[in-house]
Order: sequence, then C-alpha cells, then structure tokens
Amino acid sequence: MKQKINIQPTFDYVLVKPLEKEEVLPSGIVLPDSAKEKPQMGEVMATGPGSINDEGKKLPMHFKVGQKVLYKKWGGNEVKVGSEEWLLIEQKDIMALVN
Repeated sequence: MKQKINIQPTFDYVLVKPLEKEEVLPSGIVLPDSAKEKPQMGEVMATGPGSINDEGKKLPMHFKVGQKVLYKKWGGNEVKVGSEEWLLIEQKDIMALVN
C-alpha cells in the first residue's frame, strides 16, 4: 500500500526519500550504521510549486514525483515521515537525475 504523505513543500523545495546504500560489502562484511556514509541519492516524493524571481516571474520546477535524483552530500533539512528520515532540499541543491 502506498504511503500517504501529508507534507507539501513550498516554493522550490523538493521532498526526497533517501535511498539506502548496501549494508553488506561484496566480501560479505556487514557495515554498522556508524561506518555508513549518508546516501546522496533519493526518490522525489513531493515538490513545491516553484519559486518567483525578482521580476515576479514564476520559475518552474525541474523535478517530478517518482524521479530518482542525486543531491549534494550535506544538502537539505531532515524531516520525519512516519518512522523514516526524509529530506527537504532546495531545487538548486539537486545535481542530477538518475536513470
């Protein structure tokens, strides 16, 4: 069942669910949480409507729900969604789409 999200980002913010990295190395060694790096890839769960520039022109969003993105390592603000930690990231801090 799809999780209902009650967070609607404003302006050019994007709600991203980080995708977890492998916890087991190819050699079979399991990494403890303290040894893992923060993920930099996630799935877009919601987007804001876009921002407005200094001339009053609306700037569109470049990302859509369901896309996988690569974001800056220390970008975004953590928000709790259910029992998970997701991120609210400014559109400018997303570096690439992942196919």
